[in-house]
Amino acid sequence: MPAEHEQRTWGLWIDGGWRPAASGRTFAVENPKDASVLAEVAEGGATDIDAAVAAAQRAFDGWSETPPEARARVMAKAAEILRGRMDEFVRIEVDQTGRARRELAAQLGRLPEWYEYFGALARTHEDTVPPFNGPFLNYTRRVPLGVVGHVTPWNHPLLILTKKVAPSLAAGNSMVVKPSELAPLTPLLLGEVLRDAGLPDGVYNVVPGFGADAGAALTRHQGIRKIDLTGGTETGKTVASLAGRNLTRFAGELGGKAAMVAFPGVAPQAVVNAALFASFVATGQTCVQGSRLIVHRSIHDAVVEELVTRTRTLRLGDPQDLRTQVGPLVSERQRAIVEKYVRIGQEEGATLAVGGRRPEGAAYERGYWYLPTVFTGVRNDMRIAQEEIFGPVVCVMPFDDEEEAIALANGTEFGLAASVWTEDVRQAHRVAHRMQAGIVWINDHHRIDPASPWGGFKMSGIGRENGIAAYHEYTQIQNVIVNLSSAPFDWFADDGAMKRYS
Repeated sequence: MPAEHEQRTWGLWIDGGWRPAASGRTFAVENPKDASVLAEVAEGGATDIDAAVAAAQRAFDGWSETPPEARARVMAKAAEILRGRMDEFVRIEVDQTGRARRELAAQLGRLPEWYEYFGALARTHEDTVPPFNGPFLNYTRRVPLGVVGHVTPWNHPLLILTKKVAPSLAAGNSMVVKPSELAPLTPLLLGEVLRDAGLPDGVYNVVPGFGADAGAALTRHQGIRKIDLTGGTETGKTVASLAGRNLTRFAGELGGKAAMVAFPGVAPQAVVNAALFASFVATGQTCVQGSRLIVHRSIHDAVVEELVTRTRTLRLGDPQDLRTQVGPLVSERQRAIVEKYVRIGQEEGATLAVGGRRPEGAAYERGYWYLPTVFTGVRNDMRIAQEEIFGPVVCVMPFDDEEEAIALANGTEFGLAASVWTEDVRQAHRVAHRMQAGIVWINDHHRIDPASPWGGFKMSGIGRENGIAAYHEYTQIQNVIVNLSSAPFDWFADDGAMKRYS
């Protein structure tokens, strides 16, 4: 590990190596369990973004012209190296996010699959088009976009970055990453993995910093051909507007307010088991959090009783301890947002059934802890049912029939994800098909795979991650038409124009 890591001072990653910010400034990254300083990180700005884009532009021609099978070998090697360094990545990710190790070990352990999948896709994917009439060969090529920009969040730093980096690399793009200032360490460290796997210098660059400076500079940069953002809906609107001034492509995985719809016939204990995971994984800090539990009235009371009882037993503690089930929130600002919405819920008349406060005890005096919280008696027009809280708060609402359940589930501006819980196979598909969400799980929640498209409807975003759809979104189509005839070309002959268009 470089001396910078040992000193807890991290540079920018540009052109295959570490360097300080042009300004010389750094910022502190906290460990949210106790508010201690985890690391000092170079604070990138517009000058550093220019340097990173220039490095990516220099590297683009070589990488884009690298045969797909050679790109695939680099990506397979990256997967191998990442597996070998997995404990290190998990430890750092836990420290910078506060997420429980039991969650992150499982999540990060799958990330090598993304590099293997997209590497294989680069080797095998082909495009064809029907032939023209007459002696012509007509075909399409998918060519890379150029230098792309990735703006990534703090809640799943390495997972969400990987969902962008893997298809970008497979398609032959170079890139500049602006990670969240709250969790930039693993995106930086990924640079070492890719370099050691044989990725040419300059293809992958990381400039940590703040949105108003580094983020805005990346978004506005005329050398960037696509911006791919994961973040809040309002941030997405702003970034898309800035990118549009240069006709830069934009993709955004934005806010969510996922519904879990539980029909009669599903055991209340099974509903609660699912809700505890969907609602409180990542301490509720995920865009597909099961934040609205919509339960048929015949099982509603039993579900609420079991959910409240089980929520009280969730183990808060050191996120590095495998026994811990719920860690802290990522920052004081995020805890303040959660506390604001809990007050709003009470003022709106919802019933606070459990949680709704900071935990007591010496272990929680420092850091950004908050108890898992359940509201009952929630109406769908309440702000806690409509607005993304991004914390460990779940709203429980009853319904009487299928039509009402679908109306409640679809009754927000968001449409990222939803889950349907039923023992009736016909009902499962019928309801799933009417969900206004880009991802619908049946008798599951938060399941993900590199081959499975991920993205939202409505105000939850534009574009898709994962699968062939993601690979396509990092390419542009070139159509090549070849005249195979040896006949002389004479447009101005009496019948020339007719022959050309017949």
